[in-house]
Amino acid sequence: MNWDDLKLFLDVSRRPKLEEAAAQIHLDATTISRRIKRLEQELGVTLFERTRRGHVLTVAGEKLVARVEAMESASFDILAERTSEHSAEGRIRLGVTEGLGSILIAPALGDFKQLHPKIDIDLIALSGFVSVPKRQADMSILLARPSSGRLKVRKLSDYSLHLYAAPVYLDARPPVRTRDDLQHHTLIGYVDDLIYSAQLRYFDELLPGLSPDLCSPSIVAQFEMVSAGAGVGILPAFMARRDPELRRLLADELNVQRAFWLAVHEDVASLTRNRLLSDFLVNLLRDLP
Repeated sequence: MNWDDLKLFLDVSRRPKLEEAAAQIHLDATTISRRIKRLEQELGVTLFERTRRGHVLTVAGEKLVARVEAMESASFDILAERTSEHSAEGRIRLGVTEGLGSILIAPALGDFKQLHPKIDIDLIALSGFVSVPKRQADMSILLARPSSGRLKVRKLSDYSLHLYAAPVYLDARPPVRTRDDLQHHTLIGYVDDLIYSAQLRYFDELLPGLSPDLCSPSIVAQFEMVSAGAGVGILPAFMARRDPELRRLLADELNVQRAFWLAVHEDVASLTRNRLLSDFLVNLLRDLP
């Protein structure tokens, strides 16, 4: 056994489909499969079940994951000690929800780079979460406070969501005066089975009994549909204000409150570069509508 094979095993445990693991670590799927089989032979155990969903850990595999992750964590500790913790330099991988990352954080990173030119950032803005406990990111912005994992957590900001539509849509449709009126309108929202957080089930909370007609797992795509006049949608206020022509509907009745949480892995939370970015994000999001 060597560390490279164990690291490969860890990569596959985190990305069960070999094609995804191959793209991440720049090896072909055949090579990965061969090396996993070699590791299983050396250990004398089966680490994965090969299924249509990909490589699923066996009980023995789960036990090995715990041990290898402990080794990985220890190696990060050693590297952190060898790197100057008081130096504002290095690379940070920041995971963030797509809308917040694209609309607010991405445009502000230039300012952060000017303040800290030796800090590089990988902004992973996705319709989903990037896992800090699994080392997919150094820090991640989440829609709910995490309850497990070796994490340092702080609240970034509350934010609100409302119902919006474009004038070009509303001018050609019956007026929206009550929730019942929405039955006669095109609604825009998430693809139900691709919703990655209970915090995004706005329709269940605000419009029970109704479901969206035009759907996307991307909140940016939903915003573009609403802005183009395709229908009525629930959008974060910080996103909707990018189109000043959008009209807020049923303002006294429909209002959603949510919050953003920043999670940083304990192993890297004390590094200067991570503390600087954390403080920057707190200031950036302090006054979200």
